[in-house]
Amino acid sequence: MRLILVSGLSGAGKSVVLNALEDLGYRCVDNLPASMLESFVAHIFREGASGQTVAVGIDARDTSVGLEGIPTTIEQLRRSGVRCELLAVIASDAELLRRFGETKRRHPLSREGANLQDAVTRERALLDPVIQAADLVVDTTHMGVHELRDVIVQRIDQRRGMELSVTLVSFGFKHGVPGDCDFVFDVRMLPNPYWTIALRPLTGRDSAVIAYLDEQPAVGAMLDELQQFIARRIDEHGAARRRYLTVGIGCTGGQHRSVYLVDRLAERLRGKSPTLAIRHSALTLLGTT
Repeated sequence: MRLILVSGLSGAGKSVVLNALEDLGYRCVDNLPASMLESFVAHIFREGASGQTVAVGIDARDTSVGLEGIPTTIEQLRRSGVRCELLAVIASDAELLRRFGETKRRHPLSREGANLQDAVTRERALLDPVIQAADLVVDTTHMGVHELRDVIVQRIDQRRGMELSVTLVSFGFKHGVPGDCDFVFDVRMLPNPYWTIALRPLTGRDSAVIAYLDEQPAVGAMLDELQQFIARRIDEHGAARRRYLTVGIGCTGGQHRSVYLVDRLAERLRGKSPTLAIRHSALTLLGTT
């Protein structure tokens, strides 16, 4: 049985993740108390459905069993033969406050007299052990519903079996560093097309910007070094049977240099990781993808 546990901060997109998994054929159960997880899995086995793909949303409001015990429960399930993975969705406090403000929804941990910021802070502290133990963390701060859905389909497609899922992410430091990266590289020291007026409105996917960066020796050297580093990490993560590897590459605005490097690296590394995916977070934010 393949079991994906979905947790994360309220407002970060847990329901979107579960809906995407349901469309992929997963049997989904939301808001299951952590204390009931093992008995739920036992019930699945009693039903004779051990070959199913199942996704379970873990409820942060369950305080009968500490959420810090979930990693131990996962190890016990794995030893019993369940292919168990933990996925967590996160977002910045500012974005969560914005989303709750727009939807006018009440935060699950809000109490009489408690403000929204206090509820978000409390939930983040409660879920920290779960987020730290997650096999895959997805930062949805700069994602819309459709992009999050696409990311889930790319990264957790059941047809990929045990294959390592690699994602390269471009971003702009001025928008914040994505919280779901295993490695982050700062490329702001490279020549910047932004200072060439004709290139300023373009992106790292436009031919004029590509030609400009192709001609820069420092860019070529950085590209070679990044390729070598990431290729080694792909080998190491695969040997360790890790499921996911996310690498972030950031420039100032996430529009030119980081986009160019992610696209070039994807071209070079797809022979090593055929299912490699890319995400241009700043371009999505700017509406230029």
